[in-house]
Amino acid sequence: MTGTAPPPGARPLEARERRRPGTFAALRHRNFRLFFIGQMISLVGTWMQRIAQAWLVLQITNSPFLLGLVGALQWLPVLCLALIGGAVADRVSKRNVIVVTQAVQMLQALVLGVLILTGTVRFWHVAVLATVLGTAQAFDIPARQAFIFEMVEGTDILNAVGLNSTIVNVARLLGPAIAGAAITWVGMAWAFLANGLSFIPVILALLLMRVRPARIVHVTDGILAELREGLVYLARTPLALQVTVLLAAESIFVMNFTILATVFAKDVLRMQAAQFGLLMSAQGAGALVGAITVASLSHLGPRPGFLFGGALVLTLANIALGAIHRFHAAAVVLGVAGASMVVFTATVNTTLQLGTPDRLRGRMMAVYSLVMGGMTPVGALVSGTLAQLWGASGAFGIGGLAGLAALGGVARWRLRTARRDSPSAAGAAPLWDAAGGDGGDGETGSR
Repeated sequence: MTGTAPPPGARPLEARERRRPGTFAALRHRNFRLFFIGQMISLVGTWMQRIAQAWLVLQITNSPFLLGLVGALQWLPVLCLALIGGAVADRVSKRNVIVVTQAVQMLQALVLGVLILTGTVRFWHVAVLATVLGTAQAFDIPARQAFIFEMVEGTDILNAVGLNSTIVNVARLLGPAIAGAAITWVGMAWAFLANGLSFIPVILALLLMRVRPARIVHVTDGILAELREGLVYLARTPLALQVTVLLAAESIFVMNFTILATVFAKDVLRMQAAQFGLLMSAQGAGALVGAITVASLSHLGPRPGFLFGGALVLTLANIALGAIHRFHAAAVVLGVAGASMVVFTATVNTTLQLGTPDRLRGRMMAVYSLVMGGMTPVGALVSGTLAQLWGASGAFGIGGLAGLAALGGVARWRLRTARRDSPSAAGAAPLWDAAGGDGGDGETGSR
């Protein structure tokens, strides 16, 4: 490999490839098994609430713009607070942070369910509670992403990320279908109440874990100084910056399925709630296939083909949805979009995890969370506005074209950097190694 070595604290490629883990290798770690089981149950409830909340807002307001506004309010705290959440995760016990944030999310779901059950829910209730949920997630997501690294050995981190994507997407498959059935047969409130109760298993799983004392960052500077250190590291590490920019573009223009698919199902396909749940489950089925593929191929490392190929298929699927007016065709394309989205986002996640020093991992996972979720407010408003003006089909098409333009720009930037640092490896080796000198020596300010 040409160029300088990966940063201290990152796992070298040679160590990662000494053995090829099985598809479920990370489950041999007791803590990860507990996490896996608890998350599997909880995330089904989370997806039930996502679908029910979108349907509820349209039912109350009949406005795609207000639907987008609620999405923006839910993710705006992530945009504003995720970096602080990452710094907190580097300072204190990640498990304790997750327990608290999961409890807050449980209460949020139960309160909203009771409001619906009693017939007193109003749009402003949904908006305020969405903001509360987003605030909890701003601290939960970076801590949870970084905590995966503490639950498994370094050789299994890629597999753990892939399996984590698997449970997310099993939930994406089951949750919408259950939510649609619940809304139709027993009422919308029970989707929220079920989600609230689903947090109990994951909280119990966290409390049952035997966690080694984590290496907590010794606090010598304030949080602002630590945030600055993480951002300077990102700016001086071209590979990390490139995948982050691409993730931001895809998050804004392409990955807004919950908002656009809701309008698409209601206005274009003329569906009821149960049918809408099945449509979103089709996306979940594709995402599950993508997640299992990522877990099975984890020994290959994060490769350029996974990153750019996944992003390309995802953007093309959005463009195709703009021209579709039939349920079965839409279900197939959403399935393809789900699979490609998981391959793309898992590659971004593992690239950032493996290329980051231990002491900065919480902050880099906060950057991932900030971009993955924090750009959602922007994307939600963009998608909601486009759908209000030109319908869901127009919004899908315009977003896909914008994502395609961004993908082309980042791919050209990445190729130029890879050729400069490692001409023979560009496009072949795992991303970190193809980058060669991207990371310098991994210490902020060292270049």
